[in-house]
Amino acid sequence: MGQTRLDAAALIDLVLDAGSWRSWDTRPVRGEISEEYAAELAAAAEKSGVDESVLSGEGLMKGRRVAVVVGEFGFLAGSIGRASADRLVAAIERATREGLPLLAAPVSGGTRMQEGTPAFVQMVRISEAVAAHKLTGLPYLVYLRHPTTGGVMASWGSLGHVTVAEPGALVGFLGPRVYEALYGKPFPADVQTSENLYAHGIIDAVVAPDQIAGILDRALAILLAPRHGIEPVPAVPDDDGDLAWADVDTWDAVTRSRRPDRPGVRRLLKYAASDVVPLNGTGQGERDPGLLIALVRFGRAPCVFLGQDRRGQTPDHPMGPEALREARRGMRLASELGLPLVTVIDTQGAALSPDAENGGLAGEIARCLADLVTLDAPTLCLMLGEGNGGGALALLPADRVVAAQHAWLSPLPPEGASAIVHRDLDHAPEMARAQRVRAIDLHRLGIVDRIVAERPDAADEPEAFCQRVGAVLEHELAVLLDSGPGTSGDRARRYI
Repeated sequence: MGQTRLDAAALIDLVLDAGSWRSWDTRPVRGEISEEYAAELAAAAEKSGVDESVLSGEGLMKGRRVAVVVGEFGFLAGSIGRASADRLVAAIERATREGLPLLAAPVSGGTRMQEGTPAFVQMVRISEAVAAHKLTGLPYLVYLRHPTTGGVMASWGSLGHVTVAEPGALVGFLGPRVYEALYGKPFPADVQTSENLYAHGIIDAVVAPDQIAGILDRALAILLAPRHGIEPVPAVPDDDGDLAWADVDTWDAVTRSRRPDRPGVRRLLKYAASDVVPLNGTGQGERDPGLLIALVRFGRAPCVFLGQDRRGQTPDHPMGPEALREARRGMRLASELGLPLVTVIDTQGAALSPDAENGGLAGEIARCLADLVTLDAPTLCLMLGEGNGGGALALLPADRVVAAQHAWLSPLPPEGASAIVHRDLDHAPEMARAQRVRAIDLHRLGIVDRIVAERPDAADEPEAFCQRVGAVLEHELAVLLDSGPGTSGDRARRYI
């Protein structure tokens, strides 16, 4: 695609600290091969300066010890045969044994055609090794380079906890040359690109090679942050004692929660988080601007963060089933990495439309509830603003629930409840009061554990309010990191 391709050695030099690289590679074992193939291998080695299509080893990245596997396109187009698969599996298993985060930078046309099916099936071994590495809770981070296609993209290229790609890279399953040969027409030029994969929520970012060390280091600072011994910050004054101050009229709270200038998840992260690495989409071809997913630290406490984004939800694009599938990706990440999960409720309600029905909205709400209530990671829910319907409830079940003073939760918008019961909208305030939707009502019911004051309204003091919420989240996360996840029974019992 016109860009200059870095070879494996140049990428290693760019990403790792100077002089820190140590190779783990041993001489490839070829077995019985034809003279023709042996000549091809010899020519590839002479051309590329390496003995296989993958290099493995370790080094320091900004002072942090990491394991690395890097593809070399100059060796038979980065194709994977038995010897390169052996090297990959050995490196992944060593990284797992030594407790190292693993950085992968594939570049490949896929399976080595000279070896055929025996090479093709090596993708099973490689995928198993990556899965075993992830099962130990160790990070697996992927940088897709130009080009990454075929079995490589369909195995170790697509299993990252965080996956980013080179700008303008050809990234996809089917090589365009193969498609044209099979079907007699060119593959659309704008589909198999890094930018298109990002637009469809398949990768997390498009990142130039010289920025890789920075973004991976920020991710590892969160993923490898200490999980124990974090001192909880002191409780925020007046948020845990007498709650008389929180007892404002229900409709007043609802009205305040709907102010367009009320701070949402983006300002919360801006003012309260110490580290943020945004992620993107489900990893499976969907994304929804109504949900923000990220790796985050509040103070020293790390978490996977799922926040309903009021700015991304519009009348034309309310939060759809894609957002809940994105949320379930975050739940899987928290489980795999052993990190707490923070969910943030702030939504006018999930989409009510034919597209949402066709997308399985009800099923996604059910699966979110089931996944969250049984999640084997500590969970913390923040009710930040509006909490309408099943789309809000889907992110509620947690070990601890914190609510902003004017946050609320209801089966429908109060106007909708009024329409059902009174056949008009005029009784919305009355319905909200009767349904006990306020944070303070939910606190009295045992559904909410803590309420964070608004003085008098989050929209009037956005920075101070967000910092206050951040301090509460840091405190709660520090406690959860030491106590560990609750049981599904514990999480469900609060609703009895």
